Parts: sequence; structure tokens; C-alpha cells
Amino acid sequence: MTAQCIVLIDDHAMFRTGMRLVLQAGLPDLEVREAVSLEQAVRPPALAPALVLLDIDLQGVNGLEGIGLLRQRWPQTPVIMLSSSAEPETVRLALARGAAAFVSKAETAAHILAVVRRALDGQGPAGAAGLDLAAAGAAVAAALTPRQCEVLDLLAEGLSNKVMARRMELSEFTVRGHVHAVLRLLGVTSRSQAAIAARSRGLLR
Repeated sequence: MTAQCIVLIDDHAMFRTGMRLVLQAGLPDLEVREAVSLEQAVRPPALAPALVLLDIDLQGVNGLEGIGLLRQRWPQTPVIMLSSSAEPETVRLALARGAAAFVSKAETAAHILAVVRRALDGQGPAGAAGLDLAAAGAAVAAALTPRQCEVLDLLAEGLSNKVMARRMELSEFTVRGHVHAVLRLLGVTSRSQAAIAARSRGLLR
């Protein structure tokens, strides 16, 4: 069960204050809880929040690295990435790692509230570049090379690097490099997580 609150994680006090006022005005029924870091946000033994707004540039564990941690702790809670930059590669990485949406801090309060409301309604809000959850899989697919796609298919079958190398007629060193690249693009740290993430994003049948 999720608590009726939004967790705002940002290490800039002035931005947190402004964002909290925007959220409280637009969503008066929701409490806004502030944190300056991921560590502080997850420390209280609280129920999962309804939504997390996560700054990309944080001290300690940054936002991109922290998406996976938040998804593990609160798997049903959507995470919206906030950033002062909306470079396409940054957006792609955030969505590939599990963010429900990406919002530039330069957007209007009305736009940010609209994205938040869509996420709370479970509608898969679009990010700053017009990308949504379905597009996260497309973004990863576009970044994978043909060889990496082949490695992903074999990896999902549970094959070892040695077996993959024989089947693909490549060296184990080369296969290991492809596996590492696939894990990085999917934002995961293990082969089993890669298979799960790839299936959830439509990259595997």
C-alpha cells in the first residue's frame, strides 16, 4: 500500500521550496516530503510514497544511479526524473533505467503538475523529449548494436559467455564486452535482471 505523499529529492533548498509550493497548490490532498539525498529519502521506515520526484544531480548517489535503488525499495512507486538539462542521451538513460518520466526544471509549473498527475493516475507520463514508458524500450533498442541484440537474446536463454562465444563465433572477451554494454544500457547489474528488464520493455518475446 502506498502512502499519500510525494517524496521530493533535491539538494537545492530553494528549488525544493518552490517545487513543494507548486505541488501543494496543485495537489492539496498529498503531503510533500523533502529529502536532500537518496540516503535520506529511504532512511525512514515509511510506507512507499505515491510518487518520487528525483533530481539527477545529487551529492553521493546521483539520480541516474538511484533510480534502480528506488525501484527496488518501492517497486510500485513511479519515479520522475528532474534535471536542469534535457539532453536526449540523458533522457534516454533515465527512461532506460526505469524512470516513469523525465521533466526539465525549466518547464512551467503547469507542465510539471500535468506530468505528476498522469504518473499518479498510472498513465505513463511523457518525458521532456516526448518519450514515455514504451519509448524507453525503443530507446534501448535503438542504442543496441546487432551483435548486442543477439547477445541479449542468448543471455535471456541463460547461456554462459563461453557458450555464447562458440555459437556466435566470437572470443569470450568480445562477448563479455557485449554483455557489459547490454547491462549498462538496460541500467541493471546482473544477467537475470537484464532479461527481466528487456522483457518488460518489449525487447524480448
